[in-house]
Amino acid sequence: MRDNTLTPTKENAASPQLARVLGFWDVIGIIVGGVIGSGIFIVPAAIAAAVESPILILLVWVAGGLLCFFGALTFAELGASYPQAGGLYIYLREAYGPFVGFLFGWTLFLVVDTGSIATLAVAFSSKYLPHFFAISPLAQKLVALALIAFLAAVNYVGVRWGALLQNLLTIIKFGAILGVCIVVFLFAKGSVAHFVVPAPKPFSLDLFSKFGLALIAVLWAYKGWETTTYSSGEIKNPERNLPAGLFAGALLVIALYLITNLAYLYAFPASSIATSDRIASEVMNMAVGPAGASIIAFVILFSITGAANQNLLCSPRVYFAMARDGLFFKRISDIHPKFLTPHHSILAMAAWSGVLSSSASFEDLFTYVVFGQWAFFVLAGAAVIVLRKKHPDLPRPYKTWGYPVTTCVFVLSALFVSLSILFTQTKNSIAGLAIMALGVPAYFFWKRKQRRPSV
Repeated sequence: MRDNTLTPTKENAASPQLARVLGFWDVIGIIVGGVIGSGIFIVPAAIAAAVESPILILLVWVAGGLLCFFGALTFAELGASYPQAGGLYIYLREAYGPFVGFLFGWTLFLVVDTGSIATLAVAFSSKYLPHFFAISPLAQKLVALALIAFLAAVNYVGVRWGALLQNLLTIIKFGAILGVCIVVFLFAKGSVAHFVVPAPKPFSLDLFSKFGLALIAVLWAYKGWETTTYSSGEIKNPERNLPAGLFAGALLVIALYLITNLAYLYAFPASSIATSDRIASEVMNMAVGPAGASIIAFVILFSITGAANQNLLCSPRVYFAMARDGLFFKRISDIHPKFLTPHHSILAMAAWSGVLSSSASFEDLFTYVVFGQWAFFVLAGAAVIVLRKKHPDLPRPYKTWGYPVTTCVFVLSALFVSLSILFTQTKNSIAGLAIMALGVPAYFFWKRKQRRPSV
């Protein structure tokens, strides 16, 4: 088995190392602050339209939460066994070889996480900030770039600063969303009958199919917990703090999502939620009047910022690990001598995110790779099974609870999502595979550079 940790050579002994400064609460902040973006405000309409019954709406959110929790249980074993920067890239590399790991990191950099940052920055400047300020299209682009630059600067000067910002944003938006729910229950003229009416329709293949479509939307809203593993190399006592943080963070997100959906259902029946693309604003408008829309826009701005910051806090560690393996630009593997951050990796990610945010077609690119992203989830989950057989003597400070059932349920659910996307968005999926295929010549380019003798 090959270990990706730095060996104590003369060169490494004198070079700066990533600092293990992130604790248990930082892990929770990364998960909660990164997962809760705009999904809880956007997807309820699609879910209600698909399953119609409030009982099924809540069941979909519970099912999606459990599947993600099973994923957290699975990834916790991998993170505790490989407590180093890179997360999923490391797990895929060790289970299937460097080529699969590289394709994951390549897609993450080219579109997935940089596209996420671009999407969030553009939504910040063009959809929610104009609620408070009149802002021209050019100014909106500049604000999006400024947001990316600000978050990059914070994370550049230290992982501790990035984590502190993440924790602050998490506390603000978690407390704000919880406060909104309390206000709705206290002041909205709703009805508890909305929790059970209409009753679920009798089971049928059509209902099962619609439940599956709703589950895909829910899983999108839950996505982001896995990025915590990318920062394993900077977590104190990762064998304990990473699994515990994953569990606690996932459970907090599930609880908040359920409370929020109960607030929506208390204010409006499922049929009304199904036809609303701004359900949170409408719920708050019922509770406190016209000011409700401004409150929700304010909360969403913090949610978006936290989700974008999570990407810049965690994802550069993947490209850093790739570069340390000789599979990316050499300078990406540098660590800042004072701030102890992978500063070139952070700058590269921020720069490409800025380019994407200025492109009119970046959102199309982002939708193309959704299938591939979930396919990597399938492989990463199955890596627990592969590595237990491949490296049975590997120290495992934590072993997946409920293995192999919980792991298999997660892998099968991720496979279901990826295949559903493939069959329902075939053209996008093929385009995404083409984008991933661009990584094949890039991989062999860097492998060839590895074989060149150093002078």
